[in-house]
Amino acid sequence: MNTATARYAGHLRTEATHSASGNTILTDAPVDNHGRGEAFSPTDLVSAALGSCMMTIMGIVAERLSLDLTGVTYDVTKHMAAEPRRIRQIDVQFRLPATLSAKERTILENAARTCPVALSLNPEIRQEVQFEYAG
Repeated sequence: MNTATARYAGHLRTEATHSASGNTILTDAPVDNHGRGEAFSPTDLVSAALGSCMMTIMGIVAERLSLDLTGVTYDVTKHMAAEPRRIRQIDVQFRLPATLSAKERTILENAARTCPVALSLNPEIRQEVQFEYAG
């Protein structure tokens, strides 16, 4: 079975449907590249996928350690290069509970940095990942 099916909807927009669930994702070209910017751009999705993958892998490890990461948040910032137009850097900033021990922090941070998306991205794409422990 395929992962997704997509169609070009015109006006630089695509609609992808996840084959297993039927969920859909719209993409638009960004405003700085002839688009309307009304949805994630394809490069936004790559950046968001990095943060989501890191959080998912940390969640898997946290469950194994009987840790609850419910409510943990992160921000993702994408930086583009002009020539050729491509992602040059993705910043991910996690906010986790201060109650995590030094050992738990090390385990979770390593899990995030070794998620499948992080390991699949071109090594020329700089990944700046920060972990903030507060509250």
